[in-house]
Amino acid sequence: MSMLGKRLKYLREKYNYSQKRVADSIGISNTQLSRYESGDRNPDPELITKFADFYDVTTDYLHGRTDSPKGSNDQYELIKTDEMYDSLAEITKLAKKYGLEQLGFFDIEEWKNLSPEEIKMLDAQFKAVANMAKERNEDKK
Repeated sequence: MSMLGKRLKYLREKYNYSQKRVADSIGISNTQLSRYESGDRNPDPELITKFADFYDVTTDYLHGRTDSPKGSNDQYELIKTDEMYDSLAEITKLAKKYGLEQLGFFDIEEWKNLSPEEIKMLDAQFKAVANMAKERNEDKK
């Protein structure tokens, strides 16, 4: 997927807009918007400007030339880059990808039913992730 497509999809999802709402506001079809978001097609420059105006961001942000939606303020750029990554959304995607939402992944009552072997496996995974996070935080210092 192109950076433009990723940004268009990210912004639409960030504001909880349907493809229909955005497409109607921009003056295109849902199919066209879907193709732009997937990177199958690229909008013309005039349409990119319409997207930028609609989302109140710069065209440079849409193209990935900057991570700052409003301009080149370095401090703001760092904040927006961190905000763009939503770890809970990523965890939810993983749960869906592996069918865990159907297994009660987010249901605490289901967690109570895990076997000792499953708890050991979770412990190993949590330990690995915690160690990576700890190393990352130490590298930032």
